[in-house]
Amino acid sequence: MSKPPGETGSSELPEAVATPRSRRRMQVVWLVPIIAVLIGGWLAVKTVLDKGPTITISFMTGEGLDPGKTKIKFKNVDIGVVKTVTLSRDHKGVVATAELSKDTSELLVDDTRFWVVRPRISGGTVSGIGTLLSGSFIGMDAGVSTQRRDEYVGLESPPVFASGVPGREFILKGQDMGSLDVGSPIFFRRLQVGQVTSYQLDSTGKGVTMHIFVNAPYDKFVKTDSRFWQASGIDVTLDTSGVKVNTESLVAILIGGLAFQTPDETADQAAAPASTTFALFHDRSDAMKQQDRIVDHYVLNFNESVRGLTVGAPIDFRGIVVGEVSGIHTRFDPVAKRFSIPVDVKFFPERFTSRYEGSATPGRVSKDRRELADWLVQHGLRAQLRTASLLTGQLYVALDFFPNAPKMSMDWSIDPPEIPTVPGGLQSLQDSITSLVAKLNKIPFEAIGNDAHETLHDADALVKQLNTVLAPQARDTLASAQAALDSANKALQPDSALAQNTTDAMRELTRTATAFRSLADYLERHPEALIQGKKEQGGK
Repeated sequence: MSKPPGETGSSELPEAVATPRSRRRMQVVWLVPIIAVLIGGWLAVKTVLDKGPTITISFMTGEGLDPGKTKIKFKNVDIGVVKTVTLSRDHKGVVATAELSKDTSELLVDDTRFWVVRPRISGGTVSGIGTLLSGSFIGMDAGVSTQRRDEYVGLESPPVFASGVPGREFILKGQDMGSLDVGSPIFFRRLQVGQVTSYQLDSTGKGVTMHIFVNAPYDKFVKTDSRFWQASGIDVTLDTSGVKVNTESLVAILIGGLAFQTPDETADQAAAPASTTFALFHDRSDAMKQQDRIVDHYVLNFNESVRGLTVGAPIDFRGIVVGEVSGIHTRFDPVAKRFSIPVDVKFFPERFTSRYEGSATPGRVSKDRRELADWLVQHGLRAQLRTASLLTGQLYVALDFFPNAPKMSMDWSIDPPEIPTVPGGLQSLQDSITSLVAKLNKIPFEAIGNDAHETLHDADALVKQLNTVLAPQARDTLASAQAALDSANKALQPDSALAQNTTDAMRELTRTATAFRSLADYLERHPEALIQGKKEQGGK
């Protein structure tokens, strides 16, 4: 019999039961490679997830680009590295492939810019000096667009200002660049307030277009009526008012620059919006000229030399500039067979009514300009060339009234109509001298000279006759006259007989005169004596 399981001393042992081995049990040795695979996979996934975007940047040259070494920096922070540099398909440039950090995806938009940072000196600015030691790198400026992009064309020069800098960009159109360049400064009241950002030649080849950036808060001083001009170097102007020398600053003298100003009468206007287009003038005097809304075109026909008259010369009416010369030409009259100099002019009628009777909106003096012009010309209005400066020899056109000028009228059938002219002061003097010379040329000086020669010949013969015939007789006469004078001199001596006789005669005349005086006194007292005779003394 078997004993209960709890009893001791039992001689029977429990029977072993065989359990079959499970086929699903993994060997411990396989855990290591599995864990390694899991870790590798996680690392691979993490690498893929952490990998940033890849972009391509095209440049004209591969200078400064080194695969695996050249960094891409934004705000001086490394955000990527150049992986490869290859030639472009057309072999006109290079294409750099770069990998950027994951957190830069939002920066890669349509207007993001890239450029190679290397040492540069341009427009008076020096940049990239630090790359002399650290090597070149690619700089980036993030755009503001929302459209994503992964292919870019790199800039050949760094941008003048970074995106997000407060201020506004404007456009200037001029005839030439002068000494300007990218980075050239812009001055307002001699303060540097901006710079030139880019420029290009117009498609017509007749001018240039420049983009400028004015920093805040100075951009609010750019009004819709602001005037821009080139302040490059030293501006020396030689015109009708003499010699003028203007300069903006020492920087402008060395590297050039621009300047702008708004006329006082329009300084209260609102600030100009961004991308407003302005005209670029050569100097301040041209820029600050009064801008006229009404312009009338006329022609002045001169028959005298216009040397010293230039395009832009003023038209003066009693000291007020009312227009300017716009063109100088030559014309041949086949009927009269003579040349003349027609001068095209611009006339600004508003300048006669500026602030007229307190009006802030000047216009024409008369609604019918033809009627007014006819009246002025009929009353002697003429154009005349005058010298503005003896130093420069410049001429200007003066409008004034000449009452004694020949009567003329306007001819409105031609376009532009012609205003009559009168010769200038020097021309009148020259005409007078020419007339005098012509009259002098009519005098027969040769005949007069021949007559004078014959007269001198006759006079010479007369002198010879006087010397040979009359001179001896004249000597004898003079000798006789001298002898007579000597005799008279001796006779008039005090001790001469003539003098004694004369003295005695004078005494007798004196006594005679005394006797006559006594007789006259007696007759005055006794007029009856003329009839009765003189009474004796004591008689009654």
